[in-house]
Amino acid sequence: MAVEAVFPSGGKRLFSALAALLGWTGLTIQLYLILHLRWTVEASLLGGLINFFSFFTVLSNTLVAVVLTCALNLRSSRGQRFFLQPWVIGGIATSILVVGLAYSLLLRHLWHPQGWQLVADELLHDVMPLLFLAWWWCCVPKGCLRARHVAGWVLYPLLYFAYVLLRGHVLGLYPYPFVDVDKLGYAQVFMNALGILAGFVLVALLLVGIDRWRGSGSVASG
Repeated sequence: MAVEAVFPSGGKRLFSALAALLGWTGLTIQLYLILHLRWTVEASLLGGLINFFSFFTVLSNTLVAVVLTCALNLRSSRGQRFFLQPWVIGGIATSILVVGLAYSLLLRHLWHPQGWQLVADELLHDVMPLLFLAWWWCCVPKGCLRARHVAGWVLYPLLYFAYVLLRGHVLGLYPYPFVDVDKLGYAQVFMNALGILAGFVLVALLLVGIDRWRGSGSVASG
């Protein structure tokens, strides 16, 4: 299927632009808050930047914002064509949905952000997962996904988990409490990771199923 079919038009293009704007806004606010905090305590800004990109939430929202920006077709490039492939979008959609679900189930009750932190929190964990799911539903060609794509998608959380363990071992810093080896131990952390990975696979398979269902419906109606 041609990649150009992913490009929205009319109202869908406006939807893509607004969603991309919200995505980049959430990321910008969160980056500013982290760097401002580091500045006020005279800590390394480079360390703050590394810390920023050590969150699965930030990485996944960045991928979402990149895809939405690419969909505006502002500039044709090999990177743009890669990110607009339906199987790539499907993997990113799975990741951002897991971000929203994991936050609501595991993290929301642990803190109560205020002010701009609340704005960033809502955008990155609630608004963007729902917006990107709606965009995927409306703007991405269906019938392209297969169960084998899930095997490729899980490489992303697996590589991220390996990075988190390595970074934590070196610096003693963990981005999420359920992967804090110092407090929980490796056995519990691996159990937690397996549970989240199982949830990731379930969401991925559900997305593939919806894609196949909608794809077959489009063929039948055509």
